[in-house]
Amino acid sequence: MSTNGQIQDVGKYGRSSKGMLLVVAILSLFALFVFVSSVSAQGAQRIAGIGYFEGEEACDEPITNSAGVSPDASLDMTGDLQGCLYIFIETYECMPGGVYIEDGHEIYVGSGAEGDDGTFQTEYRFVAHFPSEADCHAFTNMIRGRCQHPIVAGSGTGDYRGVTGKFQMVDNVEEGYADYLGLLHFR
Repeated sequence: MSTNGQIQDVGKYGRSSKGMLLVVAILSLFALFVFVSSVSAQGAQRIAGIGYFEGEEACDEPITNSAGVSPDASLDMTGDLQGCLYIFIETYECMPGGVYIEDGHEIYVGSGAEGDDGTFQTEYRFVAHFPSEADCHAFTNMIRGRCQHPIVAGSGTGDYRGVTGKFQMVDNVEEGYADYLGLLHFR
């Protein structure tokens, strides 16, 4: 076939070979993108659930941190994490206007359920809002609170060996629990 004196290369199915090369190149890039996406998501696990200060399970194991200090508080974790989160407060501050900021670390101890038998540690920052600085100091009448919990790399044991990632918690102040949501990466 010719158009304006030029010869057009047409393949067996009526398409030009340049068009077929373009389609093959696009499909190859798409396949590479899908492969890279699946490899990078490999070993990742989304987690969600609820942490209770006074849950069904008593979080009363004789846990201490590396300095030999007992926890200041604990949460009974339910959902994808089933165990206890032991909280070690390092610093806290009440600011004018009722803003509370707390930093510390935690040790999560899995309950021994399948896939949840082990420990990991986090460093956390908790921020809460109170109606006034006086309420903040008394830790009463909290309006809202939330915290970030990045996992300390290399701290995992058992099923959590090599885990990294983080989760966040948002307090449900009316009901007295905290919803958590996060992503764990396993290497």
